[in-house]
Amino acid sequence: MRKILEVARHEFIVSLKRPSFIIATLALPLLGIVGLIVSAYFGGQAGEFLEQQFVGTPKAVGYVDQVGLFTPPLPEYADLFIPYPNEEAGREALFAEEIEALLLIPGDYLDTGRVIGYSKGRGLPTAISVSEERIRPFLVDHLLAGQVDEGLRARVRAPMNLLPVSLAPQGEGSEDIASFVANIAIPYAFSILLVMAIFTSSGFLLQGVSEEKESRVIEILLSSLTPIELLAGKILGLGALGLAQILFWLGCGWALIGIAVTGLALFGAITLDVATIVLALVYFLLGYLLFATLMASAGSLGTSAREGQQIAGIFSGLTAIPFMVSSFIWTNPNSLLVQILSYVPLTSPVMMLQRLGMTEVPLYQIALSLILLILGIGGALWAGAKVFRMGLLMYGKRPSVAEIWRALRQA
Repeated sequence: MRKILEVARHEFIVSLKRPSFIIATLALPLLGIVGLIVSAYFGGQAGEFLEQQFVGTPKAVGYVDQVGLFTPPLPEYADLFIPYPNEEAGREALFAEEIEALLLIPGDYLDTGRVIGYSKGRGLPTAISVSEERIRPFLVDHLLAGQVDEGLRARVRAPMNLLPVSLAPQGEGSEDIASFVANIAIPYAFSILLVMAIFTSSGFLLQGVSEEKESRVIEILLSSLTPIELLAGKILGLGALGLAQILFWLGCGWALIGIAVTGLALFGAITLDVATIVLALVYFLLGYLLFATLMASAGSLGTSAREGQQIAGIFSGLTAIPFMVSSFIWTNPNSLLVQILSYVPLTSPVMMLQRLGMTEVPLYQIALSLILLILGIGGALWAGAKVFRMGLLMYGKRPSVAEIWRALRQA
């Protein structure tokens, strides 16, 4: 045990001094500080600048009214919608960039509800220019003008102002919008931080094993250490480093949220789910143990650091799956596909964290996910120790699949 701790201490100190680790650790808090400074000193100007960059200034929409119900436009729409006598005139205005889009309201509109939207170009901006959310109030107001009172017309135009209420298991409701949003956004952000921390620390492990093997320093280490002691020490040391990194990020995030709430009065009191944070730490530790073992095994199999990284890319790609299917999580966090990925050890840490922000995950699913993750770690350690021992002293030759299988079968 003393040798394992000595290796762990060495890996912790050496990796802690790496410029790449220091930059990666400090970059996120620095970005948060910059965001607070921008919010404090520029206020609405920053919001207006971002809105202009990402949303832009909408132009007027032209329309051809063949049904006779939308001309002339109501006073509140006079600057936003411009009528044209025919389709040809509207198209000329569109190509002259006098309007952003052109609507053709045919004579059978009342029977079919069909409206044709013309716009230039392709892509998302084109779709936004003729989006239903933008056109619907114009049509509704003109159809109901003079038919119903102003109050009812306004309510039909905007029939709902939704106030989300989050119910606790005891039945108590919370109308705090900031906490409602935070409980969704924070687990998702935490899953990203989790991936970053896992691959920062386990990436150092991969790099260290590959470099020590390539420079033959591994031969000196194995003269006084067994392969298992070396593997365990590296995993323990870099695991502590990754845990320190994520705790530092949590502390900085908590402090920045406190400054934003008390100093800038951005949201009000934000209540965070402590159980989610605790589960995030548990998934981090278990996820790290799994990926660190896989990375170390990949590093021992490669003939160089670059080749080891190529082998490890297989495992890295698997962790991206939860982000690739994030649309399923947003639309149905309890779907069969999402549940399956919550149980697979290589995807469960990230997938379960994202689900925790979207829905109430049953306790049995969390327990089953953790049990399978622990079993996956046990299997990875068992197989990784054999592969690690076999691959350390192989130089200039990558072991074949048959050799790896033979090493796994050996007692």
